[in-house]
Amino acid sequence: MRQSSLVVVANRLPIDDSVAPDGACEWRRSPGGLVSALHPLLRHTPATWVGWAGGTGPAPRLPDVDGVRMHTVPLSPDDLRDHYEGFANATLWPLYHDAVEQPEYHRRWWEAYQRVNQRFADATAEVAEPGAVVWVQDYHLQLVPGLLRDLRPDLRIGFFLHVPFPPPELFMQLPRRAELLRGMLGADLIGFQRAHAAHNFAQLVAKVLELPATDRRVDVGDRVVRVGAFPVSIDTAEMAALAARPDVAARARRLRRDLGDPDHVILSVDRMDYTKGIEQRLKAYSELLAHGHIKVPHTVLVQVAVPSRERVGQYQILRDRVEHQVGRINGEFGRVGEPAIHYLTQPPERAELAALYRIADVMAVTPLRDGMNLVAKEYVAARVDDTGTLLLSEFAGAAAELPQAYQVNPHDLEGLKQGLLAALRADPADATRRMRAMRAHLRANDIRAWARSYLSALDDGDSLPTRLTRTG
Repeated sequence: MRQSSLVVVANRLPIDDSVAPDGACEWRRSPGGLVSALHPLLRHTPATWVGWAGGTGPAPRLPDVDGVRMHTVPLSPDDLRDHYEGFANATLWPLYHDAVEQPEYHRRWWEAYQRVNQRFADATAEVAEPGAVVWVQDYHLQLVPGLLRDLRPDLRIGFFLHVPFPPPELFMQLPRRAELLRGMLGADLIGFQRAHAAHNFAQLVAKVLELPATDRRVDVGDRVVRVGAFPVSIDTAEMAALAARPDVAARARRLRRDLGDPDHVILSVDRMDYTKGIEQRLKAYSELLAHGHIKVPHTVLVQVAVPSRERVGQYQILRDRVEHQVGRINGEFGRVGEPAIHYLTQPPERAELAALYRIADVMAVTPLRDGMNLVAKEYVAARVDDTGTLLLSEFAGAAAELPQAYQVNPHDLEGLKQGLLAALRADPADATRRMRAMRAHLRANDIRAWARSYLSALDDGDSLPTRLTRTG
């Protein structure tokens, strides 16, 4: 088995669920998320990716993808139910997103989480060469750094949390809070999206584990675990080049014609998740229609809501509610051939997504809570003519980096409506000024800058750049 000096460890492998008859696999790209962040880096870096292939049963043998070795970790049906759907996504996910939905706690879920994290640690220890750098990703695998350090103390271990890290009063609810913190502290460097998450972590380590901790370091016996904020980004140049392609520009013109050539197109692209604020956004749009502030067909909303975690009951209920809401709004305000909302659930191809970004006069990204939200950054990168407006939740991590966006509190329905109207009615010169500033920021802080800053800090055991821990 080939070994690698860089090993990425994540819950999912970054590939399509199906493999072509010739054995070829392709990167699985979704709106935002981990794969979009790491894909550009790993295409040019010899590496191994350790993860779950998406099915249950024995782990399949998969070919390399763009030179990256795929090492599969098997999950049984019980693992899928109790680890992935249970502890990861019905306990940690809602808790880490401000308990927008009530977290559930079950002992068998915790036992499955331990079991699966041990399996990932064992697989990583097998493929990592001596002294390798291992980069563990996200909330599904918070125990892996500690388990891996016990197995392979020679490794350089990083851990990065892509989702928010909650304040102490929420995290303290967890029955196994100390074990999760100790697991993370197995890393040499713990990265968060924002500085306040690092602050929350330091407070919890000091309170729960009684270890000396600051927002920049934790002393664990004779080891120093460094902590910092590393806002994740996108391949800005790749998205800009894609959006500028003649075929994408032509597709954008056809899409606008297909929509009836409206005065204003509002676009939202989300996973179907209760943290994304989809229901609140639809309600705000509906009320603006009801009060005559906007009218169909002059203004239309394109809502892409890609299903996720469909076996989890909360997500099934959410999808039913959203589809009922879309149907009601279209029935009340749409006309034959002129719906108020164009509702799509299939994930768009990258070129189609870029075309959608190009026709969106307003991009509405209004999650109730989000670690970063790369869709907001992709939209900005795709606006190669420096037009368009971004409506952005102040509770998305991206808000700290994109202050020129029209920022709103998505919990405040009136504020959300006013923000949407302001974005729709923006002065073109002001909108261009805002967009140019955001695009300049993304060019200077793209995915390669993020990866360099994190991996350089992981490689440098003595210092952590101050700029990585500044607040936005």
